[in-house]
Amino acid sequence: MDWFIFFLVALALIFDFINGFHDSANSVATIVSTRILSPKFAVLWAAFFNFIAFLFFGLHVAGTIGKGIVDVSIVDKQVIFGTLMGAIIWDLITWWLGLPSSSSHALIGGMVGAAITKAGTGSLVWAGIQKTLIFIIVAPVTGFILGMFMAWIVFRLLYKTSPFKVDKVFRIGQLVSAAMYSLGHGGNDAQKTMGIIASLLFSAGYLGAEFHIPLWIVLSCHGAIALGTMLGGWRIVRTMGQKLSKLRPVDGFCAETGAAVTLYVSSALGVPVSTTQTITGSIMGIGTIKKASAVKWKIANKILIAWILTIPGAGIFSAFFYWLIVHI
Repeated sequence: MDWFIFFLVALALIFDFINGFHDSANSVATIVSTRILSPKFAVLWAAFFNFIAFLFFGLHVAGTIGKGIVDVSIVDKQVIFGTLMGAIIWDLITWWLGLPSSSSHALIGGMVGAAITKAGTGSLVWAGIQKTLIFIIVAPVTGFILGMFMAWIVFRLLYKTSPFKVDKVFRIGQLVSAAMYSLGHGGNDAQKTMGIIASLLFSAGYLGAEFHIPLWIVLSCHGAIALGTMLGGWRIVRTMGQKLSKLRPVDGFCAETGAAVTLYVSSALGVPVSTTQTITGSIMGIGTIKKASAVKWKIANKILIAWILTIPGAGIFSAFFYWLIVHI
């Protein structure tokens, strides 16, 4: 393996680490904000389930990223470099601003930007891109609806129960729902980096004649995202857990469960959705069913702007870095 491909594999794992660091808010914001676990134990809890997710999910999302966004025949070292740099820069900018943007869409935007710069729009696989774009809307809306539905059921069933008993039950229940969500997060997000690494190695002839995802790629990607989650991104935790809507244990349970179901279905369909958008939509659904004013809509609008800008923003950065590496 030549040194530049080795460097790009390492860079992909760095992106995966940043993904876990950036998106740790998705996994731990609710359980930290409801004070079920301290930040230290919450990230360990989430990181563990991020890592073992490969035992429960297939590799459908990795396949979509590896060969379903851009034509694998135009993928080379320069395209992968541009893709990763665009996604990493965008993630770092939004982390610094405390905005829970989508690492998934940053990666997809990076792929699209680099591919168009190299070979034009004909290099794009429109079926895969269309599916991804549809789920930019479907994922948060589904999270919103499921979060609201879960809250409605729970509130209806327990409206005569004392707040003390409800809190006690859902302090335990939220440990389960946080684990479920972290499994979904690891199962969807880690696979995106797997697809990038496999696409790189396949294009360089290291995977043989048939595209596949070797086990060492699976384990290293889950390890990198779990390590990033352990270190956490507390700027975004504050936005997700308290600035967007105040949460109680029962609210956290409903939000995480609704988001987890959305992620499981998306992963089964091979759709690389945004875990950030999914849990954000679910939290907003919980806030809305309590009362619309429980959601801080100014914060929600800032998050929405970050979502809209992510794919084109990461695409512009990746196009620049592709041009730079080609002309050095």
